[in-house]
Amino acid sequence: MRNITFSRLGSVAFAWLALGANAQAAESEQGQLGRIVAKAIEPVMKENDVLGMAVAVTIKGKRYFFNYGVASKESGQKVTENTIFEIGSISKTFTATLAAYAQQTGTMALSDPAVKYMPALAGSALEKVSLLDLGTYAAGGLPLQFPDSVKGQDGIVAFFKSWRPDYAAGTYRQYSNPSIGLFGELAAKSMGKPFADLMEQKLFPAFGLTSTFIKVPESRMADYAFGYSKADKPIRVSSGPFGSEAYGVKTTSTDMARYLELNMDSSSLDAAMKGAIVATHTGYYKVDNTTQGLGWETYSYPTTLDVLLAGNSSDMALKPHKVERLVPPQEAGDDVLINKTGSTNGFGAYAVFVPAEKIGIVMLANKSYPNPIRVKAAYQIITAIEKQPGLLNAR
Repeated sequence: MRNITFSRLGSVAFAWLALGANAQAAESEQGQLGRIVAKAIEPVMKENDVLGMAVAVTIKGKRYFFNYGVASKESGQKVTENTIFEIGSISKTFTATLAAYAQQTGTMALSDPAVKYMPALAGSALEKVSLLDLGTYAAGGLPLQFPDSVKGQDGIVAFFKSWRPDYAAGTYRQYSNPSIGLFGELAAKSMGKPFADLMEQKLFPAFGLTSTFIKVPESRMADYAFGYSKADKPIRVSSGPFGSEAYGVKTTSTDMARYLELNMDSSSLDAAMKGAIVATHTGYYKVDNTTQGLGWETYSYPTTLDVLLAGNSSDMALKPHKVERLVPPQEAGDDVLINKTGSTNGFGAYAVFVPAEKIGIVMLANKSYPNPIRVKAAYQIITAIEKQPGLLNAR
């Protein structure tokens, strides 16, 4: 009996020692990673007058959160992993996932002409444009933004009917909110429901995103950060034509970490959603070292900082680029880096992940600051992590 009792006590003691060791290891990982992140992020915030930032790092499914500054200068409310930020054009990756899901479930095909789902565009140049062309900014030169004069659905239709392409569809990339905005709108029409409803009632729940919205509900407004303009005034996005589709998602670093994890490992999702993720990562053409997917942009990995900076440059965002078509489209393997930047007038965000390493990083800030600075900071974090085997092997 004494031996049995002693054995049980020994087991309990061993269990407590093991728990203590695990806790110490976790604390060590958090501290080690915290120093890496702080070294990259704190200078960025100081040099760019960023008031608040939420950073999430996921490594092989283990999440780490690092929060800096305030969500509102006026209230002094601290940033947390539950603070809601505008993510600007990272929203395009969600829009692309919904459209790819529509293709997986058979309500539309990427090869369909745009006019199939919006007959009002019959007779326009869009009769020669496919949904894939719209989703990859290759419609022929649609502008970055709608003109200020475009208001409402009638104005949108009138704009597209009067538009004249500069290039044949599928030959040039011209980054464009009207292009991917129409892509999302037509995907929603193929599914028979409003775009925002499909996002909030279908896509976000499918990914288990409980704090991701097109319209932030009243019950969560207290968590919604204020962005700050160039004049340092509090600001939040006001949606223009196709704003929901092109730049309208608001979310937290917690949800974004999960989103990146599911983009790296979709095994817990249903078959149609898995197929949608594959489609968004698939390369449809190349511009230099950048491979264009649906929403996401992809690079061979390992890659250099210079390559990433070129792919996320103002030149890529503002100028047309001749494309090299990938026929057939090229599925992304694991040895890639996939990323997207996003901004509104008051917020700046960056999301990047490396499937082979199962590393994902999201940086959410309540000020828009230059894309190259975001890319450099994230690249610095990734390369530092890769030099620390203990972090990559953490469980």
